[in-house]
Amino acid sequence: MAIIATSATVPLSAGARLEGLNHVAELRSRFWGDGWADVARFIDDLRDPRDAQHAENARALAAIFFLARVPAARQALPPDELSREEKQALIAAMNHIRAVVSLFPKRLTMPR
Repeated sequence: MAIIATSATVPLSAGARLEGLNHVAELRSRFWGDGWADVARFIDDLRDPRDAQHAENARALAAIFFLARVPAARQALPPDELSREEKQALIAAMNHIRAVVSLFPKRLTMPR
């Protein structure tokens, strides 16, 4: 027997998802402190030359920096040397990607 009820979720646009993710990131920083270490570890992992997908990881990281509007001259810096504004822009760009990816079609197939 199935339970029939009104849906507890509502579909959100990419913009609404982005606003929500950025708001949650602000709340986390206010109540649980700075989580930049996780972002720095993520950046370092994508820069790891031993990874078999290093070239693709570098392209993905470049896309994140581009979306965050971090100048090309500053993209090679260690993550901890980025300015506060650049860090905020990177987190907002990563949240934007998360919001958009959540709307991807569920069963992607390669074209023949």
